[in-house]
Amino acid sequence: MKALENEQQFNELKQQKTVFLFTADWCPDCKVIEPDLPQLEEKYDSYHFVSVDRDQFMDICIEHGIMGIPSFLVYRNNEQIGSYIGKERKSIEQIDEFLSSL
Repeated sequence: MKALENEQQFNELKQQKTVFLFTADWCPDCKVIEPDLPQLEEKYDSYHFVSVDRDQFMDICIEHGIMGIPSFLVYRNNEQIGSYIGKERKSIEQIDEFLSSL
């Protein structure tokens, strides 16, 4: 999964089918799902998967109401088509279910 480099890239990627994973290096719940994320990327290969460091891109998080991590935003054609936001621990199965509902 590639990491977001700047806010301009965030805006450009919103125009494509993109799953943004909001995370942080210190987040234990993020570490739990990390090993299984490549399987989701492979399953949903029509999407770009981009990791967004919550601490580095706090303005984006505030703008989109992301206070808890891990959280997910999904965009297509510059329109948000899904969100899975919350501070609770998410399982790979729950994330898979969310992505399959889009």
